[in-house]
Amino acid sequence: MAGESPDKSEQRKPSGETASGARDPRARMRGDGTVVDQPTAVFKTLPRKEAVPPSDDASDDASEKAVEAGKAGEEPVSGDARLKAAVEAWVSRDADADAETETEDAADESDESNADDTDVADEAEDESDKGDKGKDAKGAEPSAAAVSDAAPAKKSVPAPASAPAPVDGEKSPEKSSPEEKAPEKKAPEEKKTPSGDEPAADAPEPAPVDQPTAVFKAIPRKAVDQPTTALKAVTPKSGPAPAPAPASPPAAAPESAAERTSKFVPLKPDTKEPAKQPKPAAREQPESAAPAAAPASLSEAERTKQQPLPPRPPLDLLAELTNTPPPPPTPVRTLVRRVKIWTPLVALLAIVFAIVQLVRPLPAPTLTLAASPTYTFEGGVLQMPWPGEGQGAVEVEGVGMIGTYGADKPGPIASVAKTMTAYVILKEHPITGKQTGPKIKVDAIAARESRNEDESRVHVKEGDEYTQKQMLQMLMIPSANNIARQLARWDSSQEEFVKKMNDAAKELGMTNTHYTDPSGLDRTTVSTAIDQIKLGKAAMQNDVFREIVNSPNATIPGSVGRMENNNNILLEPGVSGIKTGSSTPAGGNLLWAANAEVDGKLRRIVGAVMGVQQGSTPDAKLQESIKLSLKLIQTAQDGITSATIVKKGTVVGHVDDGLGGRTPVVATKDLKPVGWPGLKVDLKLAVGGARLPHSATEGTVVGELSVGEGTGKVAVPVALQRDLVEPGFGDKLTRLG
Repeated sequence: MAGESPDKSEQRKPSGETASGARDPRARMRGDGTVVDQPTAVFKTLPRKEAVPPSDDASDDASEKAVEAGKAGEEPVSGDARLKAAVEAWVSRDADADAETETEDAADESDESNADDTDVADEAEDESDKGDKGKDAKGAEPSAAAVSDAAPAKKSVPAPASAPAPVDGEKSPEKSSPEEKAPEKKAPEEKKTPSGDEPAADAPEPAPVDQPTAVFKAIPRKAVDQPTTALKAVTPKSGPAPAPAPASPPAAAPESAAERTSKFVPLKPDTKEPAKQPKPAAREQPESAAPAAAPASLSEAERTKQQPLPPRPPLDLLAELTNTPPPPPTPVRTLVRRVKIWTPLVALLAIVFAIVQLVRPLPAPTLTLAASPTYTFEGGVLQMPWPGEGQGAVEVEGVGMIGTYGADKPGPIASVAKTMTAYVILKEHPITGKQTGPKIKVDAIAARESRNEDESRVHVKEGDEYTQKQMLQMLMIPSANNIARQLARWDSSQEEFVKKMNDAAKELGMTNTHYTDPSGLDRTTVSTAIDQIKLGKAAMQNDVFREIVNSPNATIPGSVGRMENNNNILLEPGVSGIKTGSSTPAGGNLLWAANAEVDGKLRRIVGAVMGVQQGSTPDAKLQESIKLSLKLIQTAQDGITSATIVKKGTVVGHVDDGLGGRTPVVATKDLKPVGWPGLKVDLKLAVGGARLPHSATEGTVVGELSVGEGTGKVAVPVALQRDLVEPGFGDKLTRLG
């Protein structure tokens, strides 16, 4: 109504109750003169330098006059008494509205919107419609500015879902200027009399309110300017454009908590999204102020939104999309699922297995004998003239034993023991070829023993010097016992030398032999024919030894002179003899060696005859042993022969690559071992070099095929019959070992 200004609390009404067509935060009038009490629009706080200057509009002047009149306590010019009472009661509840505003501001800080309550101004407007229209109590006409604002005809415009219904005769807001935005507040219920027509008599008189200070809020220069396009000013269809709100006077009243913490809520969403601004820090609120829940009547645009949740991780979204319950299990689905699970694992294991098989080192090739491993010479069995007493044995060196006779028991061997004495001397002091060795001085013991006629000896003088070879000649040809003991003392001592003799016997495998003296005179020096053959084969490897034992006689300068060998078997063709020995307990003994020529090569035959007791004297017994030995030698020489057991080009074996591949090998020459009728020999196929190659060309020699061992060994080379190739991919992949 004219001359009357709305109360400060009226300007703080919730933004959700803004009437349609409101341009001024102060009172305005309808076209018919009825006072329309408009709620104060929601304004965004702006820095003081951005305040809009007051307008020169006539309606604004009239509104300012009404405010001044309200401050002076004057009566309103027009309107009924009920509207006046409602306004006075509304003003009296200003203090309560401030408290509620603080509560609502706290709710705004938590991004929730206030409820859309019924505006007190709507009640006042309804009451005003029932009263006199167009005039106040004094009959004053409404101002021209008010009439022009209310002049447009009534037109129903659908309001946004978030805005309240417009007042009759006014257009719904399309745009709201920054001056029309104010914090949204929930109006308290006004106190009424029991009848509801008049206000309570004890309602407090409202205090004057300086309206301009409630419209704008001074913000420090550092504060962030919030967007002012959230609300759009409502422009009537006709009439002058609304004037901007007047700037706040210099001396503004202190701001209340509600003004300091108020926020702006848009009535209608903008077509353009405003730029996001950082959220201001929350201010302290009174402990009694609790955030109010947003009313259900507020639209989506009017409610304060919380900060959007961060986007969920893609894996979580994918899990939600794919987290569907599995179909019910069936045998087919179970089988398919197991196949899907195990097939990649099996394939991976197969790939790993194949790679391991391919990179594994290839096994070393081996040479395997394919021919018969043995061969037996034809002609039956060689019959040897074995003696009827004692023991004996005959062996072809490197081929095998022709045969034995008698019991293989240790017995006295007499001077045959000197073979071991010579063997140890040559082992400890070796000489070969034309070497004679160091000179040895005859000691007094050897000179004294040389005069003993009860044993074999040579005459030497004390102080005489003889070479090692000469000493060995005196030992083996005339079988001098005093020289045997002289060599033992020259080497070390008799006891120590005997120990060396026994050690050598063990090395040669003479298990049934034991020496107690270097000469063999002691009956405790015992051995067997087989053991003596082992010793004879080893001693005959030394050329100096062979030369000495093959000599029927020898001449030593000085007191010794010419010496005769009592082993007259040496006079027989092909017989080289080794050592004789005879004594009463030992009887006649002979360790001999002979040669047999086979295929242009000499084959050594070694034999021994021991324990011949035929004869009245030791010498007679020795001569009997020589006769028996000669028969054995001649029979062996006649019986030894050769036979072609493998011809050239015969497949005798193959090279095995370790993965199933075999390449045959053939003999490059005829294999003709030495033997005698009935002899069974073993064939051996051995690698010729360090190792076999994984690949080689045809004709490459890869080994040898042999029969026998030592000096009697016969061998021929073997070569590849075709190319030797390395194992292929399939062989490597399927190998198991």
